[in-house]
Amino acid sequence: MAEPVAPTVAAVVLAGGRATRMGGQDKGMIPLAGRPMVSHVIDAVRPQVTAMAINANRSHGTYAALGLPVLSDATGDYPGPLAGMAAGLAWCPADYLLILPCDGPLVPEDLTERLLAVIGDADVAVAHDGQRLQPVHALLHRRCLSGLQAFLSDGGRKIDRWYATLDARTADFSDRRELFTNVNTPEERDAMEARLLTGPEGHR
Repeated sequence: MAEPVAPTVAAVVLAGGRATRMGGQDKGMIPLAGRPMVSHVIDAVRPQVTAMAINANRSHGTYAALGLPVLSDATGDYPGPLAGMAAGLAWCPADYLLILPCDGPLVPEDLTERLLAVIGDADVAVAHDGQRLQPVHALLHRRCLSGLQAFLSDGGRKIDRWYATLDARTADFSDRRELFTNVNTPEERDAMEARLLTGPEGHR
């Protein structure tokens, strides 16, 4: 009997928001320990997937210089992360799409593996930090695209409400809560930079 074929996984890094708490700067391109913040995420995820892209609604040339496809939302005016997820699913060249934000550089080396381990035949596996869901750290089956497009067309914007329409599983990341340390303000950027410069973290 032939061995079952392992599922393929692509990834999209969400960098399409307004970043209002960063003074409107393009958050993914904010310097962090000598590199754009998004580069830390890319480097951590690249070994875990077969393809990667960036969802961005500005600075397209700057993001393209990182060597990855740059995907814009289908609609303007920054409609939120679901639009970035839809752009990623429309592009996705794999069985599954890993979603994660550009502002969480402490990505563990087994993120994809652990999400794959729980998704089974479900539509989505969502990370859980032990207290609550972390909805922008998720693994989606590519079949979710049409449902997401319909949800957006009906005016839906809340990730949790869309997930409630799917067969969803949760993955326990209570032992890796550093994954969910986001950089939303200049002060948080400074703290994250100090954390990264004092020794390797998160990429385990």
